[in-house]
Amino acid sequence: QVQLVESGGGLVQTGDSLRLSCTASGRAASSYTLAWFRQAPGKEREFVAVNSSGGNTYYTDSVKGRFTISRDNDKNTVYLQMNSLKPEDTAVYRCAARGRYSGGTYYSFKNYDYWGQGTQVTVSS
Repeated sequence: QVQLVESGGGLVQTGDSLRLSCTASGRAASSYTLAWFRQAPGKEREFVAVNSSGGNTYYTDSVKGRFTISRDNDKNTVYLQMNSLKPEDTAVYRCAARGRYSGGTYYSFKNYDYWGQGTQVTVSS
């Protein structure tokens, strides 16, 4: 029902900034909760940030104060502004979507129905 396409990844240095974008297409895309997850080599996939269809936002502790998730409902796009990047932020970032009334917690990847292809973020020191 929903297709997701990410963009904006790249190779940057410690302290630099990047903005990731994820555009959703499909029926009722604006009503879906949109989130960002990331996975580094050898590590488990982890929750990063979420923006519900109502505009509520939540972040994992490691990115609070540095990352900002926002949403443009006219474009059906969610953004992840990443400032003060650190080498430990290096990962493949993927956006995910689930229906407004889907069960389960917002921070578990198992509770999302649709996924983008991923975009690589590499932060060098």
